[in-house]
Amino acid sequence: MRFALKNLAVVAAAILVAPAAFADSHGGDAVAGEKVFKKCKACHMVGEGAKHRTGPDLNDVMGRVAGTAEGYKYGKHMIAAGEAGLVWDEALVADYVENPKKFLQEYLDDTAAKSKMSLKVKKEDDRMNVAAYVGTFSTPSVEEAEESEETEEETSSD
Repeated sequence: MRFALKNLAVVAAAILVAPAAFADSHGGDAVAGEKVFKKCKACHMVGEGAKHRTGPDLNDVMGRVAGTAEGYKYGKHMIAAGEAGLVWDEALVADYVENPKKFLQEYLDDTAAKSKMSLKVKKEDDRMNVAAYVGTFSTPSVEEAEESEETEEETSSD
């Protein structure tokens, strides 16, 4: 029972602080990121009523395992990255949008890896800002917070 209360307290704390942490944890400016996101709107949606387009909707992407948005058909390399442990945060999103294909190739250590996303965001400030903007639409669920905690416990015990 004591262990369960400790876990509940950790999950509750994560839920309360996560939106603020996601909003500025990578140093990006979410307001400036909204302007950068206009380039992304051709393929992605965020906010209320967001749906998958050519790319998945990006609501709650922070803290999500790569390649797992329900109802979206991902490429095999994005699925493989998720299976290899890729969980999105602002820093990783900023790295990914710089060069999606190269990111997956390096993450998977596979020069044949490809990404469905062809857009590259060249300027570092733009990458950080768009990641901060997308992060404002992310709130980790209780399940994700619990899974993240379990993964950390398993990793630390190995």
